Amino acid sequence: MSLKTTSRRSFIQQLGCGAMSTSALLNTLLNLKLANSAAANDLGTGPDCKALVCIFLGGGCDSFQMLVPWEQTKYNTYAATRGTIGVEGGVALGRDTLLRLDGASADFGFHPSMVGMHQMATGTGDFAGKRRLATVTNIGTLVAPTTKAQYLAWENGSNSSLPIPRALFSHSDQTEQWQTAIPQGATELTGWAGRAADILNSAYNTGATSMGISLAGNNTLQVGRNSSQFVITPYGSLTFDDYSATHQRKNVALRSTLQQQYANLLNQGFANLTKSSDDAQLNFQAQFNSAGANLGAAAPLFTSNNYLIQTMKAVLQSIKIRTSLGLRRQTFFVNWGNWDMHGDLLVPQANELSQLDAALTAFQKGLELLGLANDVVTFTASDFGRTLRSNGSGTDHAWSGNAFVMGGPVDGGKIFGTFPDLTLDGPQDVGYGGRLIPTVSIDVYFAEMLRWFGVSNTNMASVLPNIANFWNPLSGTAPLGFIKP
Repeated sequence: MSLKTTSRRSFIQQLGCGAMSTSALLNTLLNLKLANSAAANDLGTGPDCKALVCIFLGGGCDSFQMLVPWEQTKYNTYAATRGTIGVEGGVALGRDTLLRLDGASADFGFHPSMVGMHQMATGTGDFAGKRRLATVTNIGTLVAPTTKAQYLAWENGSNSSLPIPRALFSHSDQTEQWQTAIPQGATELTGWAGRAADILNSAYNTGATSMGISLAGNNTLQVGRNSSQFVITPYGSLTFDDYSATHQRKNVALRSTLQQQYANLLNQGFANLTKSSDDAQLNFQAQFNSAGANLGAAAPLFTSNNYLIQTMKAVLQSIKIRTSLGLRRQTFFVNWGNWDMHGDLLVPQANELSQLDAALTAFQKGLELLGLANDVVTFTASDFGRTLRSNGSGTDHAWSGNAFVMGGPVDGGKIFGTFPDLTLDGPQDVGYGGRLIPTVSIDVYFAEMLRWFGVSNTNMASVLPNIANFWNPLSGTAPLGFIKP
């Protein structure tokens, strides 16, 4: 049995076993109907076709191991806080192992596993002359700017009215908040990419009512008031035909039942919905398998069996066929988990980062080869950062961390935001082993990309309700500046 068949079947079985039920799948696909006439509608290419790709590092990534001070004094603070490897569970990376950045960012280095991302940041190696990656430091969920004194007063109850994100340090809550951009909670659970789709879809897309494509089952990020995500696998859509030959024979019978007319309205509605969903998936698969999805010179970049690389290949193919899908605006959601490293950090993180680095590097190289680099911005997100101090072998749930954004529109090689003081009990550490308060809100991070994506300044608050607490959309200035003017 081929890896492709096994992986696809495994993915679908996982969806059926909890990641996404049949009813959830049908709900996911209800709002997305791909028109066959879309191929004849010339949407063009270039700057008017844009995609945002979210790489969600599920579990809470220790991103202060990804961006590390290289300047000696700052490095000494980092090493003292994180502890020397081999001494009482220390996790500090050796200064000589860091991949040092250059220019204005030369005081910092990347984790040694981030070879390709380092080349993207420095414009070297396969990205010679092209600085494609920037870092946003000390970022996290906030309702409003918050100081250490304010937080401690809130924690001890003397300032209980202070707006603090709900259920800090909780995986499920913080994951939801990164995807909703409403840390105080909302009665209607929608994601910021879904709300952006509500605004942009009709203006940019033809033949589809949703522009969100997920390669990780259902998510909150891409759910709008009128929009939902379209779920695919690394090998294409979720049609009935993804099963074995025995199942396919049964699927012929199932499709036959969908053609029938039912007196019971509930039965008829279910049949109509299922047929509509199946038609949408079959249409997507036809485009995904077409010559237009062929990656040409970029195909050899994705020969590895690494699941994340195959996932990013599917993202690239889906971007390449955007015209035939009638999509000039697309969002993608990819989840790469296993970052909840309480018990062991150093080796597992190095392995995970190697796979992440290889996949992101292949993806960006593919965009360059296909002439799509200026149309795509890829960014990382995670539940939260980790504690600065080791718990003996790993690190625990914390608050702020670092994020990475890449693409042709990105002002690469720079660090945006102010890198925090890593001293334990320092000005941003609220305790519990080094939990840092963010100084960059996720709102300005998202706003920077949404402006490029097409959300107007006047509509920004409807996508990001808290944005006015951090940046005035009518100010004429950029929220952070990592997207080139």
